[in-house]
Amino acid sequence: MNNDELDERVARAVENFMAGYGCCQSVVAAFADLYGLDDEHAKKIAAGFGGGVGRLRMMCGAVSAIVMLVGLDCGQTEGSDRDGKSACYKVVQELLSKSQAENGSLICAEILGLKGYEKVQSSYVASARTAEYYKTRPCAAKVESAARIFADYLSQSRRGEQPQDRG
Repeated sequence: MNNDELDERVARAVENFMAGYGCCQSVVAAFADLYGLDDEHAKKIAAGFGGGVGRLRMMCGAVSAIVMLVGLDCGQTEGSDRDGKSACYKVVQELLSKSQAENGSLICAEILGLKGYEKVQSSYVASARTAEYYKTRPCAAKVESAARIFADYLSQSRRGEQPQDRG
């Protein structure tokens, strides 16, 4: 896969978000076909991660998408495969470290600048996607960041670089 194709996937992730999908859905759906998942199933699997997991404002949905995609890319399938599990965790930690460095946090509430969110009963009601919503939320940029981090990982892993060489 060349850089233009990866750039198209990053743009598709942002387009998904702007069409009303959650951060996690947007990023996962942009890459899911690489792993045999169709668009509908990708969006269903990722649906509950919106709003920082069920709108609880915990781990950012775009960040959750990185974790899901790394699992699809290099996750182990045998329960006793500790080396495979460790290798997957290593990639997750590397990519999430990049996301945190770029975005200041992995936590939805912190990214959104919500103070005292943990003291307030979280609402499960999704926010209306209005022009005002898009003006006040950095989410499209976070979706783009997560998609770019994963695209860069794919580009580097396809070139045969070792994880310690990425960066």
